[in-house]
Amino acid sequence: MSDPLLATVRRFEAAGFRAWPAATTHYDGTWLIRLTPGHPAKRLNSVNPLDARDMSGLDERIGRAESMFRAQARPLTFRMSPLSGDRLSDHFDREGWSMFAPSVVMRMPLDDAAVSNAMDQIPLKDFSRFAAAHAAVQDEAAARKPGLTELLDAIEPEAGLFVLEREGTPVATAVCVHDGELAGLFEVATAPSERGKGHARRLVLSALKWARLKGARDAWLQVEADNEAGRKLYTALGFRDLYRYHYRRPPTP
Repeated sequence: MSDPLLATVRRFEAAGFRAWPAATTHYDGTWLIRLTPGHPAKRLNSVNPLDARDMSGLDERIGRAESMFRAQARPLTFRMSPLSGDRLSDHFDREGWSMFAPSVVMRMPLDDAAVSNAMDQIPLKDFSRFAAAHAAVQDEAAARKPGLTELLDAIEPEAGLFVLEREGTPVATAVCVHDGELAGLFEVATAPSERGKGHARRLVLSALKWARLKGARDAWLQVEADNEAGRKLYTALGFRDLYRYHYRRPPTP
């Protein structure tokens, strides 16, 4: 990958780390280790290699990372973006590490025309209320609500929390993080019984309109590659693939 493309990846990776912050972070060389005991998301509990040239002492460093993850009752997980490089991937191949959850970072130029037909919606300010709505939409256990509430409270850029309700019941949610010229989308979800009715499209456009009015010029998001419905929606809105990443874990002893 050429230097200009790597620079773009670095920009969006950094935005992702700011927008969805882990509870604790630690650097081992250029590996960014992110751990979040209160939330199970892989991207919040992963080792993120940021320089393909950093290959020294692999066994010792992997061992140190494994100890940190074990202390938090998390499986050792590496998140492999284009910054990770082929040599580290080759090492994991030789060691029999699994590869899973391939995902895509998508990007869309954000101008007034893109959100001209979006409805105006004022985002929520109550983190706990949003977390409860998201749990209801996702049919998640209430035990996960505190972890999401804590995560939202830790976001340093301005976060817009959007919930669409029908007759007082949440049917869709989205988080839009406004970070300078960037608008990142997270936790976009629709209740299973309400899918296919345009709720996610409507809510995403409202969130992006909010960010555009604050000066955002680029919208971006992360979506798993096999989420066909999500990718179809985002493509229809004007998002295009920017780069891919995936996760790796060591073989079970």
